[in-house]
Amino acid sequence: MSYVIQGIQHVGIAVSDMDASLKLYRKLFGLDIPFFDAVAAAPLMDSHCNGETITKRASMVLNHQGGCSVEVLCPTSFKPRGPVFDLAQGDLGIGCTTVKTPDIRKMHEHAREIVGDSCDAELCMNPLGKLTFYLRDYDNNLFQILESDQWFTNHGHPSGGIMGCSIGVSSIEESLKLYSEILGYDKVLYDGEGTFEDWAHLPGGTERYRRIVLAQTSPSTGGFAAVMGETNIELIQALDRKGRFIFDERIWADIGIAHLGFDVRGMNELGKVLDEKGFGFRCDTNDALSMGDHTSVHCTYIDDPDECWLELIEVHKIPILKNLGLFLNVTKRNPQQPLPKWMLKALKFNRIKDY
Repeated sequence: MSYVIQGIQHVGIAVSDMDASLKLYRKLFGLDIPFFDAVAAAPLMDSHCNGETITKRASMVLNHQGGCSVEVLCPTSFKPRGPVFDLAQGDLGIGCTTVKTPDIRKMHEHAREIVGDSCDAELCMNPLGKLTFYLRDYDNNLFQILESDQWFTNHGHPSGGIMGCSIGVSSIEESLKLYSEILGYDKVLYDGEGTFEDWAHLPGGTERYRRIVLAQTSPSTGGFAAVMGETNIELIQALDRKGRFIFDERIWADIGIAHLGFDVRGMNELGKVLDEKGFGFRCDTNDALSMGDHTSVHCTYIDDPDECWLELIEVHKIPILKNLGLFLNVTKRNPQQPLPKWMLKALKFNRIKDY
């Protein structure tokens, strides 16, 4: 079997207060279905933690209406630090998480009520001609909100889940060799240079940039595709200065958008291609890794040309209805076969309703 990149699975966001951030994300973004929540050592990340094994709490949460997940991270073996410099657009790594909404104006009103001035006061227009706005969480992590018409269910929350992210790179052409040619984000939705209206109020936003928005020509039809929907990656190259690595002088699980996770089938085959192209695994579980709560995955990490941390996940087993002992063994399924709708809809019974 050749490998399949089924799309973005999640964005990993490291925070300073786990419980407060999980509650905020439930209320603000409707991320109220947990797949796992566990404290464990992270030996896979030794290479990004100065050679030491840290311990962290991690919780994967989903919005059942649609969109990808967020893996919320918080170290338990050390106190996480924020950036050592003032971040600006085009700095290297994941600078912004994109969240989708069915109604941009309703979501804007909702966000202003919850985070106040940490949300833009006004809507603006992005380069694709879509209304958008930005907000920040308790740890100053940046989120962009965009409308989408791809939804799985509707339970009334004004937000959906994750639909992508923005990544600062030093060379878009070099980065495309990974994101487009190997990871399959080969469809260009926008490619332009200059200054941009939607960034005018953001740090460094009045400078010149090249921005390219990528999607998959052949989005996945298998597994959780009906829930997650199509996803985008925006690559950003600063033209007036050299971007600085967002995690400079810090380690993985320090505060920030830590990594981008891709849903993979055929990990071993993908590993051979990555190795041939110079993007070999930095670490590899080599087998199933237990995430607690009866969740097991094959997990690897690679770096993009600017050391942005990318996680590749081949799911083996996940809970559908934990209380009833219903779990899904993904390895026995055709990677392009969608899960039964009843099974996906059953996830709603795992919702945490505290808002």
